[in-house]
Amino acid sequence: MPNARPLAPAAAGLFASIAAGVLPALPAVAQTAWPTRPIRFVVPFPPGGPSDVVARIVAPRLQERLGQAVQVDNRPGAGTLIGSEFVARSPADGHTVFLGSIVHAINVSLYAKLPYDSLKDFTMITVLAATPNLLVVHPSLPVKSVRDLVALAKKRPGELSFASISNGSSSHLSGELLKTAAGFDMQHVPYKGSPQAHADLLGGHVQLMFDSMLSVMPLVKSGRLRAIAVTSGKRSSVLPEVPAIAEAVPGFDVVGWHGLMAPGGLPRPIVDRLYGETVKAINEPETRERFLQLGGTPGGMPPEEFLAYVRSEINKWAAAVKSSGARVD
Repeated sequence: MPNARPLAPAAAGLFASIAAGVLPALPAVAQTAWPTRPIRFVVPFPPGGPSDVVARIVAPRLQERLGQAVQVDNRPGAGTLIGSEFVARSPADGHTVFLGSIVHAINVSLYAKLPYDSLKDFTMITVLAATPNLLVVHPSLPVKSVRDLVALAKKRPGELSFASISNGSSSHLSGELLKTAAGFDMQHVPYKGSPQAHADLLGGHVQLMFDSMLSVMPLVKSGRLRAIAVTSGKRSSVLPEVPAIAEAVPGFDVVGWHGLMAPGGLPRPIVDRLYGETVKAINEPETRERFLQLGGTPGGMPPEEFLAYVRSEINKWAAAVKSSGARVD
């Protein structure tokens, strides 16, 4: 029975240590004449989604530390390929950075051919935040638990539909993995980001959705959607009353991540300074509190470890993509 993959133990341990206030050792940074102009922070999703939320929390903090404007530039489309290719082809001078996510790793297996190399064409800086997805349903759906959902779906095979932020996203694959693990069927309806999916879910056009806690928490807190489970292996401290899917489907564990990247070949002095300032920025009390309120764990993984982690994520999600049958040409 295929299961979603958890964070690697080393990565999970690092997130835990940072959440406890233990910062990784920062390198001694050589002085370099950077930045010399505003920095473009490319987000390959529309405004309002989880990656956009992370970028807009971090950007002003980096701006204060770097002494130059850090401007969020949303470039959605083609399952993040438009924004990703733009960054991969940009000069490696530190004035273009990228909000990479779990989708960056999933796309390697989802697409027959990518217009860039997901490792060589990007410089990994650090993880900004990690967060599970939340399984939410329209209040009219008569389910209050994963077991209720599975029972209803089995009574009405193929009638229920779940929204996702895009084909091949963790939002999509969370649903496919639950279908496979629990042995039921429901229809997948992909959207071009969280805001569009939320609109149809609130309107009752789809019945449920797996989405990042960073994005969907306000709708849960307002009572407009009902949260029935988190996708991480254990309950979230933000919503301790909401069970983990693993309590009903043992072994289920999906944790998303949002990372800072740049074009491949970024000079080491810039990598070191960008990493150091970013870790300081995400561990400012106000930034940490904002992430934690939204269900995210602040990151801080060093560049080499982040690169190894992305490589491992590419390998792990290959199996999940294959089992789901998802494919984009």
